[in-house]
Amino acid sequence: MDALDRQILTLLVEDGRRTYDDIAGRVALSPPSVKRRVDRLVADGALRGFTAILDHATLGWSTEALIELFFAPGTQLEEVAVTLSGHPEVVEAWSVTGEADAIARVRTLSNADLERLIRDLQRDGSVVRTRSQVVLSALVVRPASA
Repeated sequence: MDALDRQILTLLVEDGRRTYDDIAGRVALSPPSVKRRVDRLVADGALRGFTAILDHATLGWSTEALIELFFAPGTQLEEVAVTLSGHPEVVEAWSVTGEADAIARVRTLSNADLERLIRDLQRDGSVVRTRSQVVLSALVVRPASA
């Protein structure tokens, strides 16, 4: 990956609907050259896809929270991934260092739905306890960078 590839990725992160012509004009390449580079970036796995960015609050998903999860001794990460994947409200989850074993970022329609999700996770059996923080507002939001 060279500097031109990084410029192309930066432009696509800013706007995934940019045309090859637009990108070509900004990086001083021909549109076919840009297409070949984008195709190679996709094939190499550096560019995993193109996506729409939604305003979740406008769509009714008004509650966002981080849930720290504490698991029973011996619980395997694969089990954690399966458990969390079974809940569509979980949009991201990470294994972490520190007190908690994992942190899940969740979006729900309401606080009541968040409470239901937490109870469901605790009923699973492998979750010993949770600690949650409700997001009040986003202070910094960055798209993935190149």
